[in-house]
Amino acid sequence: MRGRQFACIGLLVMSAAGGTLVRAGQQGVGQVPSPLPLTSPIRERGSSVSPAYEGWYYEKDGSVRVLVGYFNRNTKQEFDIPAGPNNRVDGIEGGPDKGQPTHFLPGRQWGLFSIALPKDFGNKKATWTIVANGLTNTVTLHTQADYIVEPFGDAANKNTPPVLKFRPDGQTFTGAPKTIAEKFTATVGTPLALPVWATDEGPKINIPEPRGRGRGAGAGRGGPATPAEFQPPPPLALTWSVYRAAAAGGVKFDSPKPAIDKADGKATVQATFSAPGEYMLRVEGNDSTGVGGGGFQCCWTNAHVSVTVKPAAGTGG
Repeated sequence: MRGRQFACIGLLVMSAAGGTLVRAGQQGVGQVPSPLPLTSPIRERGSSVSPAYEGWYYEKDGSVRVLVGYFNRNTKQEFDIPAGPNNRVDGIEGGPDKGQPTHFLPGRQWGLFSIALPKDFGNKKATWTIVANGLTNTVTLHTQADYIVEPFGDAANKNTPPVLKFRPDGQTFTGAPKTIAEKFTATVGTPLALPVWATDEGPKINIPEPRGRGRGAGAGRGGPATPAEFQPPPPLALTWSVYRAAAAGGVKFDSPKPAIDKADGKATVQATFSAPGEYMLRVEGNDSTGVGGGGFQCCWTNAHVSVTVKPAAGTGG
């Protein structure tokens, strides 16, 4: 079954300071509408950050994981919210820190992390709560059948996510993240080279695909596609961003979207850190399906790398 093609932000619940979304506590996925506005407005600053439940899936070993992202409704405000009371996962052993992001970028961020569920999870429910700008939003994580997704392959065209690796002969990573892909060390103020090798096979059948499969121009009009709708798919692309930061504004990339060498698929970005500490960075590989797989949760790859940043020589920090 294909995953749901829309963000599950509609399941966000409760707001102690403003009642921005819907009330929690009902059995099942459906929620009772709040008499207050259902969503916070999108603005430059002062709005909310909403967790977004993408769905759940079977890992290749048969275990079950839930896939989660978020929507920051602020176009010019980023947040650093440590795992804890204002950024917590409840209902799964090991919380409140289950590997969720602590640095929140503007806009919709798809499938940023996954959480392994215990074998006895069954029909239980867990939650992820984010408090930003005094607004509290919570999403329910569950394993209801209509929320199953397929991040490792598209059943319709046999597409698979890009394959990333951080050494020429290193381990490969594809689809949703579940571990630290690579570890680096750096020094404050000294650029760190972050190489990644990226390849992508692309769809196997039903090619070419009409532009905007369920999204963008030409989506949902019905009838045969016109020649103008059959556009060459965008090339494989990489995007680097901050996932967890030791200090606000502590990372600068020379080119967050580095060029990919057509010969060997290598792309290198230089990251410079302004403060010592532990960081996590995310690199997202996108193929023709675009960011978030156009809402289908396939076919993209998110990978996390950790960076231990040491003080510059002579600073004593």
